Amino acid sequence: MAPHGKKYLDATRRFDREKLHLPGEALELVKSLATRNFDETIEAGFRLGIDPRKADQMLRGTVSLPNGTGKTVRVAAFAQGDAARAAEEAGADIVGAEDLVEQVANGFLDFDIAIATPDLMAQVGKLGRVLGPRGLMPNPKTGTVTPDIAKAVAEFKAGKVEYRTDRNGNVQVPIGKASFEPAALLENYTAVLDELARAKPASAKGRYLKGVTLSSTMGPGVKVDTAGEAP
Repeated sequence: MAPHGKKYLDATRRFDREKLHLPGEALELVKSLATRNFDETIEAGFRLGIDPRKADQMLRGTVSLPNGTGKTVRVAAFAQGDAARAAEEAGADIVGAEDLVEQVANGFLDFDIAIATPDLMAQVGKLGRVLGPRGLMPNPKTGTVTPDIAKAVAEFKAGKVEYRTDRNGNVQVPIGKASFEPAALLENYTAVLDELARAKPASAKGRYLKGVTLSSTMGPGVKVDTAGEAP
């Protein structure tokens, strides 16, 4: 791992890194530590008490952020006919069927989300080696394989984000930008927290929410007091 820069190290000296902060306080602090010359993304990292080696404890889904992500999301829609027209009207940036499959197979990846209608998944499935490693493969669990492609496009353009556990049982979710008002970030954070509580696997034992850390793109992590937040 590369050594941290002077700005990062200076930021770590401005607060007690072991102290637990209430969510609103933590977000205020994270915003104050985001001092780079671009609008840093604010991310929430959740450490969950699950065993990701067990299939029924692997979490994957989506959550709509009330205030969006602050990022312009480029959506690719694999659709044809009426569904393709509906996707275009809903704001999809790239729309196509066999032609789009061929473009992606040849290396075109200028999009953040891929959504497909069920009838095209036999073709889109051939792109597994290209889309899979990048987390772009459409999946029914995340609402990115759907007959109502217009609705899905509109939701992802408006701020729906995907989440999934890593192999250590952690979930990382962007909740906005440093330029957001604290209240907007708190609303987004709460929406993610509520979604993870809803998605708690029935087989998970012990404390489910073990820890939360908030950070900006280039800033240090701030620990959140989760007492009373979730089981």
